[in-house]
Amino acid sequence: MSDSLPVPAAVPVLDVWCELQCPDCHTALDDVRALRARYGDRLEVRLRHFPLEKHKHAFAAAQAAEEAMEQGGGWPYVEAVLGRVAELDRKGEALLVEVARELGLDADEFDTALVDGRHILIVDADQAEGKAIGVTGTPTYVIDGERLDGGKSQEGLRERIEEIVDRLLARQEA
Repeated sequence: MSDSLPVPAAVPVLDVWCELQCPDCHTALDDVRALRARYGDRLEVRLRHFPLEKHKHAFAAAQAAEEAMEQGGGWPYVEAVLGRVAELDRKGEALLVEVARELGLDADEFDTALVDGRHILIVDADQAEGKAIGVTGTPTYVIDGERLDGGKSQEGLRERIEEIVDRLLARQEA
């Protein structure tokens, strides 16, 4: 017999395979916000990186997002960068540091992280895992083993994700 407390059931996890220079990911942001608002801490929404070669600043943006996560400003940073996709195309890494500064993050540390590449392995690992499970574009969602491709169309995806999350939460409560 153990005196330890029961371990709470893990919350469902929604992996969002995203690229911060992707116009479709910008469009999907409203759905991601709605899901985060609806479920709060009952759903873990994880940013997974899948930078596409056609976007020259996507890999640096993924590294910058990891630095933002490390500094405690991950989702606000991701949303801010996705809100400026066209500007990122023009300004590149300078915009990534600028957004960090605007959000009150340590912009000098962002600049250093982009130079020293401290987050490259995380981005590479995400991209490799994405390829291994069949991610070909962004946004792609994976929940409870089901892959939903938002790069083709966002139509009905939020509703499908909500169905899955509701089912998983009901199963936990039973």
